[in-house]
Amino acid sequence: MKTALSQTNGKTNVRRGAIRWLIRETLGNLFLIAILFGVVGRWDWWMGWALVAVYIIWTAATAIFILPVNAAMLAERARPHAGTKKWDVALLGMMGILGIVAYVIASLDVRWGWSPQFPLAVQWVGLALAVLGHDVLLVWAMVTNAFFVATVRIQTDRNQMVVSRGPYRYVRHPGYAGAILLHLATPFMLNALWALIPAGLIVLVLIVRTALEDKTLHDELLGYKEYAARVRYRLLPSVW
Repeated sequence: MKTALSQTNGKTNVRRGAIRWLIRETLGNLFLIAILFGVVGRWDWWMGWALVAVYIIWTAATAIFILPVNAAMLAERARPHAGTKKWDVALLGMMGILGIVAYVIASLDVRWGWSPQFPLAVQWVGLALAVLGHDVLLVWAMVTNAFFVATVRIQTDRNQMVVSRGPYRYVRHPGYAGAILLHLATPFMLNALWALIPAGLIVLVLIVRTALEDKTLHDELLGYKEYAARVRYRLLPSVW
């Protein structure tokens, strides 16, 4: 009886956590709209809407492909957990602040015309790369890896194990690779070169985070050293 009750309560908590995650992501998308269009001062910024669509597609794809089969992972992403590395909390805070700064600067750039007008083809290539990074590579990594949570910690409570299929056959941190691609592509997509400064800082933080997480996995996750010996590169094949 107690076991059945515990399982029921566990499923309820997971469901509530997944709902919290969905609400948080929806509010985040609304916050992005407020930043972009509140700062730019108009609604007919089509590449701004395209960027919003990139994030909404990610939220929808994650809900469609992951929620039915791994709601526990989304529930885990909804709140911090014990065991999260302190350095990761600091890095995530830096990325959050830099992300807001990047979108404010991009919106000001577009509003005041700081950057020269890019050829439309450059903006479309930027959009395509943003979609590839955030909506294809990142979603693929999340669908493949049941332990793809928001913070760095060894998930002993979820029996974490090494994942080596899907994009993990090519690089050890494909989710970070996708995020880097998004942040580098966005300034070109939005025609906002000044946004490359905070975007570049975000990329540097992501590289540091990749190195620290990789070291943590080497030291603490069973089987990771053997996996790293097979898949040599962290973010970019033949480079690093």
